[in-house]
Amino acid sequence: MSEEAFREGLKEILEDLEPRVERWTTFDQEGKVHGYPSEVEADVVVKDGKLIIIEIPSHIKASDIYQLKRKAELYKEKTGRKPDKLMAVTPYADKKAIEAAEKLGVEVYTRV
Repeated sequence: MSEEAFREGLKEILEDLEPRVERWTTFDQEGKVHGYPSEVEADVVVKDGKLIIIEIPSHIKASDIYQLKRKAELYKEKTGRKPDKLMAVTPYADKKAIEAAEKLGVEVYTRV
């Protein structure tokens, strides 16, 4: 619930700056993201032609960073468009998450 509230607040702030913010959903029949067939969601921001996929969890672990990367790969496969940037915005990211993000080129914004 707090993640949804944060997401909605971020959406309001960003829309004042004129990017387009949307929730992208698809069914991952092959289980590429979660390891089994499932619905996959991603928060997508498009500004000045650049596409950003953002994850907004209350806490992020290394496995979440890898999952975000797999979401981006699925997004590219399904839409034909490669995201320009991957971001995670979270109050807390553990050390292994930061290391995974650096390895995979994911930007992490956190206070802790």
